[in-house]
Amino acid sequence: MTDTAPFEIGFFLFPGLTQLDLTGPAQVLSRMSGARVSFIAKTLANVPSDCGLSLVPTHDFATAPRLDLICVPGGMGVDSVMSDPASLAYLQATGEGAQWVTSVCTGSLILGAAGLLEGYRAACHWAWRDLLPLFGAEPLEDRVVRDRNRITGGGVTAEIDFAFSVLETLRGRDEAEMIRLGLEYDPQPLGLGGTPGTARTEILQRLRQHYDRIGMGKRRDTIKEIAHRLRRDVD
Repeated sequence: MTDTAPFEIGFFLFPGLTQLDLTGPAQVLSRMSGARVSFIAKTLANVPSDCGLSLVPTHDFATAPRLDLICVPGGMGVDSVMSDPASLAYLQATGEGAQWVTSVCTGSLILGAAGLLEGYRAACHWAWRDLLPLFGAEPLEDRVVRDRNRITGGGVTAEIDFAFSVLETLRGRDEAEMIRLGLEYDPQPLGLGGTPGTARTEILQRLRQHYDRIGMGKRRDTIKEIAHRLRRDVD
């Protein structure tokens, strides 16, 4: 490999993120030739994920390097980020300067709130995908969506497919397949049921009821309010 500047990849950390959205792509993309990975948060304090695992930032907003690629995960803390002007300002400035703007799961809602998905097609977790148009994005059901320099992944477990899509886009098929083999990524589906279209009707209904019990309906209303407020601010 020629001696060139590193390709700077930054993962955005926030309290309540889903760690798999972040750690899966980080594992894959950290093996990309020339990659240098940073984990960026508002402060350098440990960041608790939504499963209780805490993550350690390498940079805060002030010390973060200029990024070639920014990746935003999703998680239960998404609506708090969408209400934080400092986080949105950082993401907007970073996204405007990066070669690639990416997300996994509900991270695309954060990108939307930062004004980075206006006029773009994007993926999201199925339960929240319908909120993307509030931010001017066109939602698609695909597991991974690429629209110009935006690459977005669907819900949680799409993160590995997302990462290999990014890797192949940046480094080509051969390197992507070498890293895939090294990570022994050869998924064998256990059966149907991972999407609303393949799940049994009663299971889908039970999950929706569970979401209601834990306040997901209220969270949807909060995100809608945030979107309307951001729209008013822009207008």
